Amino acid sequence: MVKDVSFLLEGEAVEGRKVGVLLIHGLTGTPNEMRITAKGLNRAGCYVYAMQIAGHCGDEADLNATTYSDWYQSVVDAAQKLKKEVDHLFVGGLSMGAVLALKLAAEEPKMVDGVICYATTFKYDGWSMPFYAKHFFFLLTWFKRLGIFQDKKFAEEPPYGLKDEKIRQAVSSSMLDGDSAAAGLANNPYPALAEMLYLSRDVKAKLPKVTAPTLIMHSSNDDIASVKSNAKVIEDNVSGPTTLVLLEDSYHLITIDRERKFVIQQTVEFINETVGVLSV
Repeated sequence: MVKDVSFLLEGEAVEGRKVGVLLIHGLTGTPNEMRITAKGLNRAGCYVYAMQIAGHCGDEADLNATTYSDWYQSVVDAAQKLKKEVDHLFVGGLSMGAVLALKLAAEEPKMVDGVICYATTFKYDGWSMPFYAKHFFFLLTWFKRLGIFQDKKFAEEPPYGLKDEKIRQAVSSSMLDGDSAAAGLANNPYPALAEMLYLSRDVKAKLPKVTAPTLIMHSSNDDIASVKSNAKVIEDNVSGPTTLVLLEDSYHLITIDRERKFVIQQTVEFINETVGVLSV
């Protein structure tokens, strides 16, 4: 059963203007991945809505019952909800959430003032990914079309995207205990991974339509998604101005890993440079 754990943190008007940030978690993840970032942005004056992607925070069957179109529609609905409350809207996401954020910016350019990409994942090719994941995940879309291996899953393994060992232990304990609302699913079902690949192909083709300023934050040591196949793809293909910030003491989940405070600081500075109304 899907449990709603999305949350809204109300900010304050600065110079008569309200700044909103829509935060989107990753595949099989939870809004809790964005909680630290959300609180930091809220302290700077932002209205922050950490949304929940359709089909998430339940079990694998709940996730497999949705497609990337359902995921994206939940993003559109959340953006429209937040936009009613603010004057400026930024959309940011972690991992697959960043891909969804880019899709919104490409398809609704008048709605989005800026894009924030945390550890964007178009391709699973980080240093911890097994050989078959790096080179044969493209077959998952064919498996889905043919209706084969749809009960299979890709099991996450240490370091679970986290360099900070204490946080890794806490997150992995909740995840492996089956608390998907708190820490996400421990496994990535093949059907959901196939939908993620469909989404990635769709968004990469639309990157030139992204005209809003884009902040790209990625770890040089990302265990899930390399800089070259992910962050650099954004920098090289969007039409709007980009700022690429590489982290050196984190793995994939940069919003909760060792450099989480720096991530917040850079995000606040980016928003301020774009609309100039936050408390730095």
